[in-house]
Amino acid sequence: MKASGLRYLGAALVVLLGIWAGLKFHSVHRVSEPQVTVPAGVASAPAPNEDSVLEAAAHPVVPARLPDFALSDLSGKPTSIGAWSGKSLVINFWATWCAPCRREIPLLKTLAADWAGRDLTVVGIAVDYADKVRRFAGQFKIDYPVLIGEQDALEVAAKFGMTSPAFPFTVFTDRRGEVVALFVGELHRPQADFILSEVQNLNQQRIALPEARRAIADGLQAMAAKNTG
Repeated sequence: MKASGLRYLGAALVVLLGIWAGLKFHSVHRVSEPQVTVPAGVASAPAPNEDSVLEAAAHPVVPARLPDFALSDLSGKPTSIGAWSGKSLVINFWATWCAPCRREIPLLKTLAADWAGRDLTVVGIAVDYADKVRRFAGQFKIDYPVLIGEQDALEVAAKFGMTSPAFPFTVFTDRRGEVVALFVGELHRPQADFILSEVQNLNQQRIALPEARRAIADGLQAMAAKNTG
């Protein structure tokens, strides 16, 4: 299988109720750069061959609704995720040492700007030291909300079923706080646009939640098939 095919295959395997493989978390207390490179969009730890990547897959226990939690913002103020109640959310878990996370930031900034008038907010959750995140956010001119934590942020990740989180991963919710999709790996524009179009259909009551989840799973699988053919 080609490397690009594996990338998109990984992308298709990580929607809500989809497949992911655990990546052993490199502690923010010990690691400033990842010891290994995770291929973009592949929801697994690097492995000797592609078969072992897929064999390691497992199902995270993803909550049906957005769990309640609070973390400090860039200014150090404790902030509840409930501050954005009534909006659809794109919640991106990342770290400054994670190369795919860094590559996602321009896309997340664009999504935040493009969807700002449609009751959608991008929220970054940085699992890292606060001083590093503040410097990084200034350097990259991150203009969407960012919450920061270390062990407490890992506990938030666990609320989404990611007890051994692979970074980055992104949670999509509708405006009612229902978790529509969880995507592990580097997010790209076609995938983001497709997922958000289904979230918008859900918000406008064109489809029901189970239908939206199925449509996202089927759509990402179709993208994978197209790019692995």
